[in-house]
Amino acid sequence: MPEMRRNNLGRATSPYLRQHACNPIWWQEWSREAIDYAVREDKPLFVSVGYATCHWCHVMAAEAFSHGPTAEFLNQNFICVKVDREQRPDIDQYLMRFLTEHSGSGGWPLNAFLTPRLSPIFACTYCPAEAGRGMNTLLGIARAVRDFYAEKGGSIPDFSPSDGVGDAAALEELAPVLAGMHDPLAGGFGTGQKFPPHTTLLFLLYYLCAERDPEVEHICVRTLDAMRMGGLHDHLQGGIFRYCVDREWTIPHFEKMLYDQALALWCYALAHKVLGNEAYKTMALQVVRCLDETFAKEGLFISAHDADTEHHEGATYLWRYDELSRLLSPDELASFGGAYRGIDPTGNLEGAIHLVRKTDTALRKVEEKLLAARRTRPQPHTDDKVLCGLNALTAMAFIEAARLLGRPDMEVRAGEIVRRLVRVFWDGQSLAHCLYDGVLQEQSYLFDAAALLAAVSFLCETDPSWHDTMTALAAYVETFRDGDGWLESRAEDFRPVQASWFDHPSPSSAALAELATTRVRILTGQPVEAAAYRRPFESDFHNIVALIRNGLFHQITADRSLDWSHLPANTIQVQGERGSDCYRGACHDLPLESSGGSTLAAP
Repeated sequence: MPEMRRNNLGRATSPYLRQHACNPIWWQEWSREAIDYAVREDKPLFVSVGYATCHWCHVMAAEAFSHGPTAEFLNQNFICVKVDREQRPDIDQYLMRFLTEHSGSGGWPLNAFLTPRLSPIFACTYCPAEAGRGMNTLLGIARAVRDFYAEKGGSIPDFSPSDGVGDAAALEELAPVLAGMHDPLAGGFGTGQKFPPHTTLLFLLYYLCAERDPEVEHICVRTLDAMRMGGLHDHLQGGIFRYCVDREWTIPHFEKMLYDQALALWCYALAHKVLGNEAYKTMALQVVRCLDETFAKEGLFISAHDADTEHHEGATYLWRYDELSRLLSPDELASFGGAYRGIDPTGNLEGAIHLVRKTDTALRKVEEKLLAARRTRPQPHTDDKVLCGLNALTAMAFIEAARLLGRPDMEVRAGEIVRRLVRVFWDGQSLAHCLYDGVLQEQSYLFDAAALLAAVSFLCETDPSWHDTMTALAAYVETFRDGDGWLESRAEDFRPVQASWFDHPSPSSAALAELATTRVRILTGQPVEAAAYRRPFESDFHNIVALIRNGLFHQITADRSLDWSHLPANTIQVQGERGSDCYRGACHDLPLESSGGSTLAAP
């Protein structure tokens, strides 16, 4: 058992936890030993959840978690536990549901107080060390919780979160509701800070494959163009940041997350196929560049890049006008100013310049010169743990990009990624979650299992050698079923947690499981039942699965793999003896060309 009266995070297998190893708080890793100690001492737990590239987590580490009086009070009255949300998504999901159901919003760091029996008492996000700006200090909150627990500890009820399953909706209702949420002035959804709406775009683009709708097409184009032209996009090296703080997509929060790159690749490749815009293909390939140059590690991909560089948010990416003037010739500076907004001494962020495009003028020579200069600067810290599920999601994106962009080499690469995931994380019985510093975290989660099964099912469409792996993983995914729903995990040191159905910022575990198992049934010739559509925006990835199960994806059967360039984007290929296309509840013979193509034209 670790000594509880000291900070024990220096030996943690998490980059986030190690960032807090010097705090005066007696932080522990989440463990059965820490919980049992809290029970014996009858002390509530203070559980702080975050991740390594979280800006406000850094701020709390430097402020409240380094504040002597706060640390002393917490140490004397609570068992203090640090949790990496990416390593323990079950704990994070449970506490986030408590926070959002009680406050209406959430975020990280997520700071929660729990009874020794793990019933939540109170939760909040960032709180300062010193009073000001109308915010309660962490010390003040901790004192109030200590007093409340002393008085009411024996009667604090347990928390059972709602299942998160959205209300049923009709297909014809989905697009109008999303249109009502769309920002017609700036693209995206809502009128505040702008997150890339990956799963919503994927649903709308697949919807356009089945239902031509000018308004939906406008929403997609407006949002895709805002994301690629605005400050969300790293115009020099490719890829996207986590979100923009303003409605107009100008200034981002400068984190780069693996899941954002994977989903942006999928979105822009699909948009190129459906909408025919070459700029979307260019954007997709720039995302691949970002992955290759900044995320790739030993055949897989790390999790994230920090927003901060040497404690200054965005410092790596920002420019000063005098610096641009020194680096570029007068002609280069003039052309650069013609293509980008705000190339002047005032800039667009406190006297600095964050690059925002105003035209599609090609300036690769100038941009490469600036990128070379940027590479000489200090770079953001990276969270270099490797997460199985996010790598499987990235492999899916490479497979879809290969088929949608006419780049079969990307599918070959995806196969190599999935083979490595199977070799490293799958022992034939269970699937590990995380690899960091040579240590494998063996806790099993639905997200990893579902994402890997889905990736294998994509590969199995055109390569039957994946069939046995697909069958074994499909049986494993079924162990996460719980009645009509899914469990995220059954960890020995925490309660069973229902899988999330909320499809932002990435597909939910439950929707990924539904996608994977639906595809397996189709590929193995089993019947697939129709599915209800659910509340738009919240359940858009689930609604893609519903499109498949309701017959709005082509199920094309042939005795060989057909050239994807001849097929619609909404296609699943099935190996069989007879050429047929089943779509919208009807099947018809599909004449096949000797070249391996098909007479079925893409829309």
